[in-house]
This record gives sequence, C-alpha cells and structure tokens, in this order.
Amino acid sequence: MTTKSNDDYIALLYKAVLTLETVDECKAFFKDLCTVPEIKAMAQRFAVAKMLSQNCKYNEIVEATGASTATISRVKRSIEYENAGGYNIALDRMDEE
Repeated sequence: MTTKSNDDYIALLYKAVLTLETVDECKAFFKDLCTVPEIKAMAQRFAVAKMLSQNCKYNEIVEATGASTATISRVKRSIEYENAGGYNIALDRMDEE
C-alpha cells in the first residue's frame, strides 16, 4: 500500500466513524473493525485521558484502569505536548452533554 492510498484509507475510516450516530452503532462498527484487545486498549487510553483531565494522580489511574505508568505517560504527553487536541475535543464535548 502506498503512502497516498494509505492516507486515503485513513480518511475513509475517519469519514465512516463520523457517520455513526449512536453508541450501539459505534459498538457494532468497532466490534467489526477491531479485535477485543484493541478496543480495550483504546478504551483504557481514553479513560486515562479522562482521569488526567480530572487531575488524578498516576497511582489512582493505575488502580482504576490497570494502565501501566508508560501508557499514562504516553497519554499525558499526547495531551500536553503532541496535542492534536483529540482527547480534549472529545472530553469537552462529552462534558457539554
């Protein structure tokens, strides 16, 4: 797969996600798309992001999520330094609901 077509496939995936309207639709889509461990890993990282946004300490996050300190650090770096903004966009919008 070339880089160009890979980028096209990634954009197609993002567009597909944007068509989903309910939690049940998302559940079905991700169940088809991902393995159970992949879904659990993504869910864990998002839970870590949520807890970091609530200023939880690493030990609290480890205990609540089972995430390694390496995973917590990676999520924290993503939020603070590499910030594409995705975690914050989603968390902010969920707070508005």
